[in-house]
Amino acid sequence: MSAKKTILLVDDDVDLLENTAYMVKSLGYDVVTAEDGQEAVFKYKEIGPDLTIMDVKMPKMDGFDAFFKMKQFDEKAKVALITAFSIDERKHLKAKSMSLITTINKPYSFEQLENVVTKYA
Repeated sequence: MSAKKTILLVDDDVDLLENTAYMVKSLGYDVVTAEDGQEAVFKYKEIGPDLTIMDVKMPKMDGFDAFFKMKQFDEKAKVALITAFSIDERKHLKAKSMSLITTINKPYSFEQLENVVTKYA
């Protein structure tokens, strides 16, 4: 049997992070969480997750900057960004050019999350 795939979830909203982690675990994945972009980059380098789902607006380092750092470290990094706000179009275009896999808008449904995880992990 193959090892479980690992999903790195990143959000500074701890309640949402825990709920999302619970949902993703229920789909049969291992989940690692981080609460800001800096922690996300550190954990990415440590565990090399199969997929990272990360909020854009966070303290210390936003999701775009964390994404760029992950891509510098591992050009094959698979990252989906989550946003509740209008996003920096320039950074978004740059991220898309660096193969950002998708952007999910908050509030998102369990089905949306499940689709991203099962399609890309």
